[in-house]
Amino acid sequence: MAVNERLLRVLTCMMFLMFAMTSDAVGSVIPKVIDEFHLSLKAGGTFHYAPMTAIAIGAILLGFLADSFGRKRTIILGLLLYGCSSLLFAVGQSFYFFVALLSLAGLGISIFKIGALALVGDISHSPRQHTATMNLIEGFFGVGSIAGPAIVAVLLTYGLSWKWLYVVAAGICFLLTLVAVSVRYPATTHPPDEAVNLARTVRMMRDPCALGFSLLIMLYVAVEVAIYVWMPTFLLGYRGAHAWLATYALTIFFVLRAGGRFLGIWLLEQFHWSAVLALLSFAILACFAGTMWAGVDAGVLLLPCSGLFMSMMYPTLNSKGISCFPRFHHGAVAGVILFFTAAAAAAGPLAMAAVSDAYGGAQYGFALATGFAALLFAGLVYNWLAKPAERRLELAANT
Repeated sequence: MAVNERLLRVLTCMMFLMFAMTSDAVGSVIPKVIDEFHLSLKAGGTFHYAPMTAIAIGAILLGFLADSFGRKRTIILGLLLYGCSSLLFAVGQSFYFFVALLSLAGLGISIFKIGALALVGDISHSPRQHTATMNLIEGFFGVGSIAGPAIVAVLLTYGLSWKWLYVVAAGICFLLTLVAVSVRYPATTHPPDEAVNLARTVRMMRDPCALGFSLLIMLYVAVEVAIYVWMPTFLLGYRGAHAWLATYALTIFFVLRAGGRFLGIWLLEQFHWSAVLALLSFAILACFAGTMWAGVDAGVLLLPCSGLFMSMMYPTLNSKGISCFPRFHHGAVAGVILFFTAAAAAAGPLAMAAVSDAYGGAQYGFALATGFAALLFAGLVYNWLAKPAERRLELAANT
């Protein structure tokens, strides 16, 4: 049976769409969980922190699986773990049981996502194609980010529990598992004298390209998560001229982020990726700085619009970071990058919450996020002017 690269791309796109349905719907789920179990905001936030922490732990401890056990078995293992833990939401009644299930689901996400990211390298024939494919995949992730909260809204409208969102995701997951089992994958090899294990992943963290791209992604994720975790709180109670916009601000953000990723496939064909990211990071900084300067009246417009400028950031940085390495290292480097991604997704909102609580308002948390945006802009300007990874990317393109 021949390798079906088109089907493998579809499979990868649908995997990202599926887990985005649950991970990015957390803003809609947490208020219901807090009300149902009579929790504090900090305790309710565990629904976000628990899976993100599990993803980070799984990424660093199990990142070698895709290179050691192969893409296919790694993807199937991760899908089964995610699907089974999501399905068990149907019988759960306890808050701590749900947190445990979310942690298992996060571990499953880390496993199949690393396998999927390594697979993208196998079916991409140049760094440029790799970046285009990553933007396409993250575009589908953006669609899942829109679909998840919409499903929650429909469930609640019909008097059903939020937990059926996870059961829907489990059904999709088991269908994708059947596809993952049946399709043929490209063969991958690695040097016979190189051990593929956790120690190899840890060594990868010292590589300047892996570390550099991971730090840029960490800053970006801290900025992005600020929007979908805390923007609704920041806009809460707004009664200005654009009050209607505050209601739909998060949906607008997700729509612009998803649409921009599909647009990014074309944009990256026209201009050098480093210049594009530097310009977009300036636009993101302008949105946050404008909000800090003009207040919530400007934030209700600027913060949702930042989704358009954020759209290409993560998939492009992720792709370039992975593309700096040979294919037999893609699983390990994907694990390193995913570790920093999930760590920032957990720590960023927590730091913002601590600052907001200490100074008495969500605007202070967004001031911290503005600082993250400024550091991201500085890092991407340096990347544009100095091009520290250019030589590694050129070598990868010729191998």
